[in-house]
Amino acid sequence: MDAIRQGSAAELWQALVREACSRCGQALDEAQESYLVFVLLRHQRDGHLLARTQALEWLDAQLRVGSARSDALRDVGDRCLLIAGLFPALAQRRRVSVEYFVDLGRGAYRGVADSGRSAYADLFAQLASTYHQLVHTLRAVRGDGSIPVYGHRTGPLH
Repeated sequence: MDAIRQGSAAELWQALVREACSRCGQALDEAQESYLVFVLLRHQRDGHLLARTQALEWLDAQLRVGSARSDALRDVGDRCLLIAGLFPALAQRRRVSVEYFVDLGRGAYRGVADSGRSAYADLFAQLASTYHQLVHTLRAVRGDGSIPVYGHRTGPLH
């Protein structure tokens, strides 16, 4: 980034996501890009993101019903996406692989898809199936776009 950017937070995150896609040679469709920007906006001030234990959050979500369950699973999927893409060193500190967060997050999104309304279900089914691509995009936002996502191309994330 050569210049100082101005604009709303949504515009800035969208520009970063688009630049990251360009750098890593992939394209997100409109739904993927919009959702990724939404996740970044929603969690940009989450001071507890790295302190939560996502497996416990996932178990808690399983005890809920209806929209409360879907919302809790969505939150787990979102936070795992951010951790795998932006904070992969957390996995190493917790002695798990980045793929652990990918699998947990992708499974959470599948849970949302399985219990959601049709358009909502379709979106989360798509997000679950392209989870590695979303993580790879976030790695590129971070500046690590050349490091492939395990299971997506070849080799592990560090």
